[in-house]
Amino acid sequence: MKNSVKVIVLRTAGTNCDEETAFAFKSFGAKADLVHINKLLKGTVSLHDYHILALPGGFTYGDDIESGRILANELRLHLGEDLCRFIGEGKLIIGICNGFQILVKSGILPGALNAKEKKNHDSSQKATLISNDSAKFEARWAHLKVSGQSVWTEGLEDVVYYPVAHAEGKFVTKDPSVLKALVKNGQVAFRYCTAEGAKPGYPENPNGSTDDIAGITDSTGRILGLMPHPERYFLFTHHPYWTRLKSGRDKKFGQGAKIFENGVKYVKNRLIK
Repeated sequence: MKNSVKVIVLRTAGTNCDEETAFAFKSFGAKADLVHINKLLKGTVSLHDYHILALPGGFTYGDDIESGRILANELRLHLGEDLCRFIGEGKLIIGICNGFQILVKSGILPGALNAKEKKNHDSSQKATLISNDSAKFEARWAHLKVSGQSVWTEGLEDVVYYPVAHAEGKFVTKDPSVLKALVKNGQVAFRYCTAEGAKPGYPENPNGSTDDIAGITDSTGRILGLMPHPERYFLFTHHPYWTRLKSGRDKKFGQGAKIFENGVKYVKNRLIK
């Protein structure tokens, strides 16, 4: 499998969406390995051997302290050099739900807020995800308006429909300048919206995120983090009322599949020689 796309799906105590994430990548021909964080820390598995790093959803370490913080610290403090090398080699990273929380709390996202900067990765934390405005766990389906330019979102419909399941999903930035830079650089990948693509209220925006943001990328578009779960709408029949839809019932894949297909295709076209 010398020329196969290799995905490392990172897991630890509390991860619970790793199998679904691996399945999504495998469905498009990738080799996806479920790897416990301890194997990276001990050096028995090398991040360098992979093309894509996937941080799936769940409740790592029981969300002690705050969602994703402990695993984010492990990545930042113990694997920071490896991650910088991984990013510098032009490889891909995706973080879903808890994975998104980990990416922002480790400083991997939004990264350097300068679209022209390509050498140095700024690892300072500029954003976070805090408790939902509703003060409760939100488990529902949400419409998302796709924006920006990213490897991962290429070819998606203007409005997609993914499920969310989180208690700490409200995206906030360190200060207004960070938000301004995200918008200016085209790093906002998804915003919550109504079914028609208009500005939402609650519960269309399930957590009260600043500027209705549901997902962002780094300035290159190669690193994506989002709170909704595309792997949970991977097959068309995952749609909550697929039997009542007037069109698309002959399709195999749901709207979430394109994200994983994009990642695999990018590696085949750009990283494998």
